[in-house]
Amino acid sequence: MEVTIGQKRLTMGSKYLTELRSSNELLGDGAALLRRLVEDGYLFIRGLHDRGKVMAARKEFLQKLQVMGRLDLTAPLDEGLINAENKSAMWGKSAAELQDDFPTFLEVVGGEATMRFFSELLGGPVLTYDYKWPRAIPRGGNTGAHYDVVYMGRGTKNVYTMWTPFGDTPYKLGTLALCLGSQNFGKIRETYGEMDVDRDNVATGWFTEDPLEIVDSFGGQWATAEFAAGDALIFGMYMMHASLNNETDRYRISADTRYQLASEPVDDRWMGAKPKGHYAWGRTPAKSVADARKEWGV
Repeated sequence: MEVTIGQKRLTMGSKYLTELRSSNELLGDGAALLRRLVEDGYLFIRGLHDRGKVMAARKEFLQKLQVMGRLDLTAPLDEGLINAENKSAMWGKSAAELQDDFPTFLEVVGGEATMRFFSELLGGPVLTYDYKWPRAIPRGGNTGAHYDVVYMGRGTKNVYTMWTPFGDTPYKLGTLALCLGSQNFGKIRETYGEMDVDRDNVATGWFTEDPLEIVDSFGGQWATAEFAAGDALIFGMYMMHASLNNETDRYRISADTRYQLASEPVDDRWMGAKPKGHYAWGRTPAKSVADARKEWGV
């Protein structure tokens, strides 16, 4: 079985690609889950969220896409069929700004069940960034390989991303993929991993769009899985990740949300009713990633 990331095809079971490992057997044991997260760099939890709420949140997104004129109106709403324009939709805003349109989405990613899970995992009271990153990815869309720390590294480095698909998400719809072991790529962490996109203004912020280059040059192995509505993938700021291409005519709807201990410093770009977000990145001509990597020696 083959999947596509950018311009590259990867074969499942090869040196480049394997399946994510579920951590469901550890549920209820926060300390064991944290050890797994530290050792593997991620947690893949089947059914972390209530499926009914996830599907209700999916409907909120689809209704918004319909209002935006992004859907093929000849198909049922729940199919999320993309119209001929094939445009993406990004709703990155604070919870306060998203509340009117996406209340069920906010309950999924910031409600009692999710916050309790992270509190038990991290061993204390937690907070979630006010800013959320829900999106609808069109046909052909994907994300290049990157660390999240380059976008949100001004507070504690112990911030965790939760990737949640809103709907059943097979490979061809564009699942998320992690590069196993990439949290231990010392040279990349010491160079690219010290970047701040607002300070350094480096193009997309992606390290590469070639997933094979990562494995061939630095090691590791990519891992992904097919997701059901309710599944979630959790990982740290130094886990290199990318998405498979959406090879279908349906939107892949998903969201990135962030969590940390409330007692640790927070990146204030992402907090408040109207977070300032990326205030400098892209405002002036950017340095290319290729040029930056030459300077870093990676």
